[in-house]
Amino acid sequence: MAMTQQLIGAIEAGGTKFVAALADETGSILARTRIATRTPQECFPELTEFFRAAAADHGPIAAFGVASFGPIDIDPLSPTYGTFTTTPKPGWSGARFHDVLGSFGAPVVVDTDVSGAALGEWLAGAGQGCTTLAYTTVGTGIGTGVLRAGKSLMGFSHYEAGHIPVPRDAAVDSFGGHCPFHRDCLEGLASGPAIIARWGKSLSELDDPAAIDLIADYIAVLAANLILLHMPDRLIFGGGVMKSPALLAAVRRKTETRIAGYIKAPQLDAGLERYIAAPALGDDAGITGAIALGRSALA
Repeated sequence: MAMTQQLIGAIEAGGTKFVAALADETGSILARTRIATRTPQECFPELTEFFRAAAADHGPIAAFGVASFGPIDIDPLSPTYGTFTTTPKPGWSGARFHDVLGSFGAPVVVDTDVSGAALGEWLAGAGQGCTTLAYTTVGTGIGTGVLRAGKSLMGFSHYEAGHIPVPRDAAVDSFGGHCPFHRDCLEGLASGPAIIARWGKSLSELDDPAAIDLIADYIAVLAANLILLHMPDRLIFGGGVMKSPALLAAVRRKTETRIAGYIKAPQLDAGLERYIAAPALGDDAGITGAIALGRSALA
């Protein structure tokens, strides 16, 4: 008789929504739900309820993988592993995924939402075949996950690429920035909430070439820095803001200008059309990665 597959609980926790899924070891999703991101007191009971019902239908959960917004402690050796730290999202500082998932008695692996998405794209999307891959989301927040041979890179904590300082010409852009910590860092200038705070509309609704140009300028600063610091085989840019038509093409053009011919490599194709890519998995990159994180706990 064939052995029963071990089941994986997966969570992609984003600034706007949580996606929760139950999957088998191959990554096939057996059950799935979407939960609006509010406070932990509202979200966590709904997560517990979903996984209890899914386990009742399909069998016990052997491991959990979580790809989450942050800042969050992703050091497995830390006593506060899986705990939100200085996140600007009200009510989330101090909340811990193990508090909600601990009752299932299964190991929990936690990484950032962007590293989860990077892992998903590396396994099954636009990052296939890359040794080093950088995945950036530009949405409610801005963040980058960098993978080397399928493992996410970090130092004493995960990277915070969204909060790098970027040059802002006040004569061109008088908007002072939206980040509660740094005002006009990258996230404070180019995230979805920053765009709405500046213009009262999303980038897609504006349909303004000058606005596209300005946001592309800021994102290209990050793209150039990622190339210079990590030399990835590919840069992937996802998230709600990147769905704005013409933005990705503008980021390619401005990144190439910023690199200014300094780096010659076969990876950097003319126009960067192959090098700077959209996610092939679309909105499924994060949950695909979260399932893979859970699968790593089975080993």
